[in-house]
Amino acid sequence: MRQVERSIFDLRRGLPVLVRDARDDSARATLVAPLEGMNDDALARLAEHAGNDCALALTRHRLALLGIEVDDEAACLPLTTADSAASVIEWACARQPSAAPARDTREITDNDAAALTLMRRGLLIPAAITVPVAPERMATVEARIADGSLLALDTRSIANYEQNAPRFLRRISAADVPLAGSEQSRFVLFREADGMREHVAIVIGEPEEWADAVPVRLHSACLTGDLFGSLRCDCGEQLRSSVARIAETGGGVLLYLAQEGRGIGLANKLRAYSLQDEGLDTVDADHVLGFGDDERNYNVALEMLSQLEIRRIELLTNNPNKIDAMSRGGVTVVQRSGVYGRLTAQNRRYLTAKAAKAGHWLDHVLGTAPDDVPATDN
Repeated sequence: MRQVERSIFDLRRGLPVLVRDARDDSARATLVAPLEGMNDDALARLAEHAGNDCALALTRHRLALLGIEVDDEAACLPLTTADSAASVIEWACARQPSAAPARDTREITDNDAAALTLMRRGLLIPAAITVPVAPERMATVEARIADGSLLALDTRSIANYEQNAPRFLRRISAADVPLAGSEQSRFVLFREADGMREHVAIVIGEPEEWADAVPVRLHSACLTGDLFGSLRCDCGEQLRSSVARIAETGGGVLLYLAQEGRGIGLANKLRAYSLQDEGLDTVDADHVLGFGDDERNYNVALEMLSQLEIRRIELLTNNPNKIDAMSRGGVTVVQRSGVYGRLTAQNRRYLTAKAAKAGHWLDHVLGTAPDDVPATDN
């Protein structure tokens, strides 16, 4: 656990880590580095330290933008010494790279796939520089591991961390916080094992007075909408209306989840906003950056509900994925109720894409005029 957590922080600082294939002792270890902060000198040092040419691991969504179709979820573009860091970064995240790479991809290894998992976990662009370490360079790399200047971890620990991290969610603190829509509210803060994400359960009313099917809202954090009232979405209105509705029905829980931008993080959400300003919808913008339709999972929400001893719920949502996630996780969704904000000229395209591409139940909303009708949930 600790090695994975430490490696995430190193990658977010722009430092490389070493990944070993836990299932194949004969496989080469791989140096892995993020795109953020990459320059020509850093790219050359990676190749020199490993004694091999680097490669760029990309998801199929990003490769499709480059005109490369692959059957797997990701593949690698081999790099040469002639490739500049600026070109590599363009291939990974620019909407229209000045020149697409004219070369064949190679199949992704377990080490490469683990590198992409680490990038996602660290809320970085889902792309990685990877380079297998040549046998003659391994002694030098091992010396760096021994002196603490390079972290090493294996693919099994990364997979186990991704699967089991929600089980290590800890309840940290709690306090009564009267809200405008619900004066009897208590905030309970949960922290993930790596310390990067904190989630809040807003417990409304007295649990012993709740309905058998507890009203629950899963609300993904939206700094721009929740705090600043962005017109690009309706998240702030949903947040406040959910609190008020739960209070009116006798109490329940709103889970405020640190899943900004459908799980891609604030930095990438702002990158996606810039792409949307160039004409892309919300889903296509995420694809350009290499992400899927929706990067969220709700395992943390399930763990929070478990610690709050909630098993039967009325789910406040228009998102079918949330219902499926709760049901698969052993929480019984007795009833679904919609949660709405206003449809505006600025959020219509966003909501239309969510209805058409993510299956949100919005037909009756999108058929009406902006500014005076309800919109959707995040």
